[in-house]
Amino acid sequence: MTSADWGRVTLKGFCQKIGSGSTPRGGDSIYIDEGAALIRSQNVYNGEFAYEGLAFLGDNEAEALRGVTVQAGDVLLNITGDSVARCCVAPEDVLPARVNQHVAIIRPRPDEFVARFLAYYLISPFMQETMLSMAGGGGTRKALTKDMIERFMVPKPPLDHQERIVAMLGGYDDLIDNNRRRIKLLEDSVRLLFDEWFVRLKFPGHEIAAIADGVPRGWSKLPLGEVLILQRGFDLPSHDREAGDIAIFGSTGIVGFHNKARVTGPGIVTGRSGTLGEVHFVAGDFWPLNTALWVKEYKRVKPLFALHLLRGMNLGQYNGGVSVPTLDRKVVHKAEILLPPVALMARFDEVAKDVRQQIDTLAAMNDKLRAARDLLLPRLMSGELTV
Repeated sequence: MTSADWGRVTLKGFCQKIGSGSTPRGGDSIYIDEGAALIRSQNVYNGEFAYEGLAFLGDNEAEALRGVTVQAGDVLLNITGDSVARCCVAPEDVLPARVNQHVAIIRPRPDEFVARFLAYYLISPFMQETMLSMAGGGGTRKALTKDMIERFMVPKPPLDHQERIVAMLGGYDDLIDNNRRRIKLLEDSVRLLFDEWFVRLKFPGHEIAAIADGVPRGWSKLPLGEVLILQRGFDLPSHDREAGDIAIFGSTGIVGFHNKARVTGPGIVTGRSGTLGEVHFVAGDFWPLNTALWVKEYKRVKPLFALHLLRGMNLGQYNGGVSVPTLDRKVVHKAEILLPPVALMARFDEVAKDVRQQIDTLAAMNDKLRAARDLLLPRLMSGELTV
């Protein structure tokens, strides 16, 4: 059976729900450590859900957003900003959950569509190009509207055929997910070591270290700007964002690829406007967008130490925006930090470097798996390859 035999339909008539979420009053200030998850655009990647930066709401705030409750199997689609068109299926282990206004819920009728089949179609090259074109037309800010989503034309093979396609593509995603879990465990191990040594001050030799006013001997308190310098990113036309293999970073992480870099890696990027506080490590060369800040100069620290230092600073608290959250780098530069001796930072870097090599190996494996999946995906979606 080929795609010509499947027929194509608009989403509007085959979904139980299509609609965006809402942001609770109070913004970041009301987030708590556990509760109902609030899914934001930085959690939604093509084919993958990112748990990093997942926010949580209390009972009252979650109840106020009950109209945007996420259900198991919902397809999540980013509809605004640099990450527009990114899409994945909501994982069951984040429920109960809500979505904010930058993310749309697409809930297909289970007797018509397998949710993962629909999600795979939305991340296919054709639909990604289509959505990016639609989102970039006629406005200053990229956006997909409910009306646009309802008018998406999608293939509709029989359910058993959809399930076979999902099973084939899902094998790749299962391997990718397993590697991502291993990466998270490795990242957590370094984060816990950083916290133990440089936050809780349980560093090697702490038992005999002299401490005055909470500062161990040989350590110093100083402004962050004396340790590293943050710089605003660069403009790049949206039509240049899908060529090449150089990662383009916006406020939510990777938002596309280009054929040249503006910054030599390794590097560190964080959100400047819109989404604040997420700190990303970049192993290779990259292009930071003007919605991001990147570390231009490492004056007294190395990148891996700087990564965990910035992640521990809760950068979202330095919001200098009014209507749109904006990270004020001048204020961040004035923030006081505790800097350990060079020898202790070097010991940490040795451990972090070894772990980073393991992470990079797993990440490279995932890149190959994604490439294999993405070569297969359009052939399956077009009916060129039968299952």
